[in-house]
Amino acid sequence: MSALKLTQIGNSVGVILPKEMLAYLKVEKGDTLFVSEAPNGGYTLTPYSPEFEAQMGAARRIMKKRRNVLRELAK
Repeated sequence: MSALKLTQIGNSVGVILPKEMLAYLKVEKGDTLFVSEAPNGGYTLTPYSPEFEAQMGAARRIMKKRRNVLRELAK
């Protein structure tokens, strides 16, 4: 567990992540991080959008089910 300090950034307040945490998350300057509520009442910080993952899962199921149709359309 790491303690992160809040700092003033212009008119906002931000958190500076240590380079070890950035490496663990596989993110760098300019990337987007997503915060979601965890079941235990806390928060989860991740570089992946849970909503986008759900949409991609649905798209993969449709593509698998309609594989032949998609092949015909690709011709």
